[in-house]
Amino acid sequence: MRPLDLLKVDHLFSDEERDIAAAVREFVDERVRPNVADWFEEGTVDLGLMKDAGALGLLGMHLEGYGCAGTNAVSYGLACLELEAGDSGVRSMVSVQGSLAMFAIWKFGSEEQKQAWLPRMAAGDAIGCFGLTEPDFGSNPAGMRTRARRDGDEWVLDGTKMWITNGSVADVAVVWARVADGGDDDGIRGFVVPTDTEGFSAPKIGKKLSLRASITSELVLEGVRLPADAVLPEVKTLRGPLSCLSEARFGIVWGALGAARDCLETAISYAATREIFDRPLAAFQLTQAKLADMTLELQKGFLLALHLGRLKDAGQLDPRQVSLGKLNNVREALAIARECRTILGANGITLEYPVIRHAANLESVLTYEGTTEVHQLVIGQALTGESAFS
Repeated sequence: MRPLDLLKVDHLFSDEERDIAAAVREFVDERVRPNVADWFEEGTVDLGLMKDAGALGLLGMHLEGYGCAGTNAVSYGLACLELEAGDSGVRSMVSVQGSLAMFAIWKFGSEEQKQAWLPRMAAGDAIGCFGLTEPDFGSNPAGMRTRARRDGDEWVLDGTKMWITNGSVADVAVVWARVADGGDDDGIRGFVVPTDTEGFSAPKIGKKLSLRASITSELVLEGVRLPADAVLPEVKTLRGPLSCLSEARFGIVWGALGAARDCLETAISYAATREIFDRPLAAFQLTQAKLADMTLELQKGFLLALHLGRLKDAGQLDPRQVSLGKLNNVREALAIARECRTILGANGITLEYPVIRHAANLESVLTYEGTTEVHQLVIGQALTGESAFS
């Protein structure tokens, strides 16, 4: 039995939601699973996945118009789950494209910016990245040092961003910078930056031991000149990038469950066929206890994700609730991956099985889009009314 089948949750989804999940699962089975171990070992990924994902309607799928599929939040969550069952890096590519870069333009951009970029990005013909994190400012984005200043009718950007998914292969970057000219434009502003702009570079970050089937980069902006209409006109505060992060975190709430499910299904299958002391490993009480506990946590996380998805579709989701989901589901998914590794024994550390790859990836998922500690403090502030951030 598959772990989530025990809870019998199919009736909680519409036919369309089930069909989307099945289509993404088939996509992952055909395009990701046969190749991902090699991608992980080589530290690369097939960028053709983006056009394939666009053809399937996965890029910006929860956005309306401009070539986007306009699905509900639960469908997007299920897609993230199935993508991350393949690999966290693949889900990251898709969610950075849709929930960060595309969402920022869709939510805060001008009509001209939307028309110029969103249809191409939805089709996978243009790849986007999202430049917020800096070398010295991850959990505290308000401290960013990247600056934008007016020079006549142009903007000039200087600064550095770090740990940027898709950065080296992107056609467009949404870059957040501080404007402090003493005028009406002051604040945290977003800029739509074509990556072929002079002064923009995106060196790839190498020697990673996690998210290896994903492109991670630094963004360097040295006197990058942009026209006046490059700025996102609808936001001037940190609320802009933080709302984008909340969109991305929602996908992580679901995606982490996919990695956990894949590990658990692998462990169940392995335990059924691996013999030890003349019995299947699955026949031992300790193995069954591990499998039972992991299945319970997976199902609890799934119900939490579904509840948050229904709240989001009803327009009632609070970012603090997303913190609850991200904190619980990623933490439990990592614990499941580590426990499954013990069931596979020495085989658990090879790329012949997906478990150690998922475990390594989840170490990154645990800390990006808000560390465990940050989400604990968000929840703590909600409970006590006291901020522990400063």
